Amino acid sequence: MSYKRILNCFVILFFLFQISFGAEIYANKGKDYLVTAFGAVADGKTVNTKAIQKAIDAANKNKGGRVVFSKGKFLSGSIVLKSGVELFFEGGAVLLGSTDVNDYPKYEGRRALVVATASKNISISGKGIIDGQGRELALAIDSLHHTGVRIDPEYNYRRLRPGDGRGKLVSFVKCDSIKVTGITVKNSSGWVTCFEQSSNIVVDYVTVESRAYWNNDGIDINGCENVRVTNCNVNSADDGICLKSDSAGLQNNNIYIANCSIRSSASAVKFGTGSYGSFKNVTIENIKVYDTFRSAIAIESVDGAEIENIKVSNIVAVNTGNAILIRLGHRNGVKPGYIKNVSIKNVKVQVPFGRPDIDYDLRGPEVDYFHNPFPASIAGIPGHAIENVTLENIEIIYPGRASKGMAYLPLSRLKDVLENEKGYPEFTMFGELPSWGFYVRHVDGIEMKNIKLVLKKEDFRPAFVFDDVKGLQMEKIDVPSDKVNQIIFKDVPSSNLDAEALKRKREPVQNTFVLPTK
Repeated sequence: MSYKRILNCFVILFFLFQISFGAEIYANKGKDYLVTAFGAVADGKTVNTKAIQKAIDAANKNKGGRVVFSKGKFLSGSIVLKSGVELFFEGGAVLLGSTDVNDYPKYEGRRALVVATASKNISISGKGIIDGQGRELALAIDSLHHTGVRIDPEYNYRRLRPGDGRGKLVSFVKCDSIKVTGITVKNSSGWVTCFEQSSNIVVDYVTVESRAYWNNDGIDINGCENVRVTNCNVNSADDGICLKSDSAGLQNNNIYIANCSIRSSASAVKFGTGSYGSFKNVTIENIKVYDTFRSAIAIESVDGAEIENIKVSNIVAVNTGNAILIRLGHRNGVKPGYIKNVSIKNVKVQVPFGRPDIDYDLRGPEVDYFHNPFPASIAGIPGHAIENVTLENIEIIYPGRASKGMAYLPLSRLKDVLENEKGYPEFTMFGELPSWGFYVRHVDGIEMKNIKLVLKKEDFRPAFVFDDVKGLQMEKIDVPSDKVNQIIFKDVPSSNLDAEALKRKREPVQNTFVLPTK
């Protein structure tokens, strides 16, 4: 046999080997691992779970690399992201979640399309999309429950929605060094992007478009440290960006959230509701909120959480149900936590008359009682006051139109405002409130400087009610000029309301009124 024929045979054998084991050869050649080289098909119909997982495993085995999704739709069930691996999506690439619940087995006790546990140096990036097809998945689960094929023990009959099995879109637990950049995540059946007990997290220029089903929290941070969430656009059918502490000992520390736009059928930026651990050293700035059902900023400790050193600034919210809620409650039988050292500055909010998410396809739940428009609330509980709150450069535009025929709680009955210590924390939780601007109760140390409250229509209630408040300082307070008794004190032992506190075109007869003590 001639040398040339031997060489040709060798070449033929090489290519045959490459066809059979091409994925492994390609993987060993460099840092990129095309999912198509591992057998994935971008037709939106073929289930590619095994092929994608094979690419991830190969990258992990070879000390890391990029698992690349080219243009097309790659249908998949749960995939496990491992240390050193980046999921990279080219423009036009879509990871499409399966609508078959059997494609989402529990991994370390949870379900998600992209899941990771105790991994390091993991990333999701690119210009593509992760689409969970969450509504279709949730309705399939719902149908399986009602036909008796797959009974959901957590099924919510009151709200007609399944619990177990819906899962999340992205779930990273006990991971270190995470980057999620540039990607669009959409249509989850449950929470969208979730980071739990993890550290050193960067989420940057991520678009969340998830109004597929209930509980579509946009970005959840649960007991994490050293986190940056920046330049994100969130449109979610539940809380937009949410800090949680769902079990005792979980610490949220050194969190930075900035330059984000949020629309939500719940609250825009929220601490809680799960609040068993701590939230410390959190900075939130340069946030735009619009068409949001609940609060622009909600800071809640109701399960014993320690919340301190919180800085919020430069918030603009249009057509948003409530400006600010700070709530220290006591539910679930645990020892009350605390909220202290909170600074909120440079905030402008426009509150509409009626629900702000009327055009949203998944609207927030209505309250079941008659009420007038709600004020911002800062409220602790008896014996456990919120401490050291600073509000500066705040402007809130309220709709007015309150009517005593709709609901009426006279100032002589401030004791009848619900404490609701164990209630779900929300600005509607106290029932009808006796003020239209701010309701402040059980607070020790609050400074309000340069506060402007505007009414579009008449409201018979005062702008401010302070009940059991110590260390109150008010400076440069601007309220409508044609009303009297705008500031009501009850059990306020001392306050510093300076001569310039109430700025107006003309001074009314009386600006403050002190109710008798108990």
